[in-house]
Amino acid sequence: MIQRETYINQIRPYFNTDLVKVLTGIRRSGKSVMLKLIQDELEKEGIDRSRFISFNFESLRYAKLRDGMALYEAISSKIEHMTDKAYIFIDEIQEVTDWEKVINSLRVDYDCDIYITGSNAKLLSGELATYLAGRYVSFEVYPFSFKEFLNVLDKSPADPALQQDFNQYIQFGGMPEIANIKDYQTNADKYLQDVYSTIMLKDIIQRNNIRNVDLLERIIQYVLANVGHTFSSNSLAKYFKSEYRSGSTETILNYLKACCDAFLFYKVKREDVASKRLLSVNEKYYIADHGIRHAILGNNQANIDQILENIVFLELKRRGYQVRVGKVGNLEIDFVAVKADKKIYVQVSYLLASEKTIQREFEPLLEVRDNYPKYVITMDQLNFSRDGVIHQNIVDFLLSDQY
Repeated sequence: MIQRETYINQIRPYFNTDLVKVLTGIRRSGKSVMLKLIQDELEKEGIDRSRFISFNFESLRYAKLRDGMALYEAISSKIEHMTDKAYIFIDEIQEVTDWEKVINSLRVDYDCDIYITGSNAKLLSGELATYLAGRYVSFEVYPFSFKEFLNVLDKSPADPALQQDFNQYIQFGGMPEIANIKDYQTNADKYLQDVYSTIMLKDIIQRNNIRNVDLLERIIQYVLANVGHTFSSNSLAKYFKSEYRSGSTETILNYLKACCDAFLFYKVKREDVASKRLLSVNEKYYIADHGIRHAILGNNQANIDQILENIVFLELKRRGYQVRVGKVGNLEIDFVAVKADKKIYVQVSYLLASEKTIQREFEPLLEVRDNYPKYVITMDQLNFSRDGVIHQNIVDFLLSDQY
């Protein structure tokens, strides 16, 4: 079981605090394993496992506890037999009705340390914010980074076959279970297709009572094909109209939001770099795991520029950056990434194969008149850094700890 120290280091300062720890992210990204890793860490700190109370609502074993009151009573009966603090772990809590009231009541009624996971962004809005305002801390769990991918396959960054490993990562992505599939190069797509189907059914269709499933599937196919490309809901509606398919702008917006709420996609707004003003049209969308895209659409290598951009986007998110698409006059910067007092500008391309390509990728960064670091990330082995803009190979970027 890979340790995922990045997340443990983020969560550890909140052990034994009154704050509810909320882990979110796409289904199968490793949230359940994170709960086990947290339990291991607590045990290392001297907490006896007899004080752990765990429920996983993906299991039918707990189907009768999906009523909030039933769950509260089940947990209460366990806590009342304890003389010390209880540690509560609830996986996929969105399956429980009135779960927000349950968590708030447990926090108020008992001496307990609470950890919950969920596969829907609505966990952090609505009633949770109402009941637990200022009393929870959230962590988003992503599929494996390339560094974690190497780790779980017991590979080293110094391995001569590193580029082959990266090509595997480009194709299959980082969903944690991939590493446990025998001959995953042959069988991974089937698993990823099943993950996609589960997300579609449980986290998007059922949760949002979507009736026009055909339209939803077509929207998802369009977004998958246009990962990293700007488009608007209006342009999407016009596209479907040209294909003789109905779909209002409002419906398309709602379906896209449902996909983002399920962490299948991330919507990234555009920002005017000079004025810092957010632009209201033509956002970009990225997928939570590019391996799912390969399983649904086919060979990621055919759209390598988009996949590399998606990989860098997710890496920036893993490292805690807030990410926007930058606009400089009529030019675009792939990512403006901000974290606390740090800011970096990032362009992503496949290869700098000509002077024209070099100019296209470097020019937007050279137009930004500030002193924050600026990067062009590609698969080139040669260093094309110039005029203060740093060029870096994407594998080096993904394995570096400097950002």
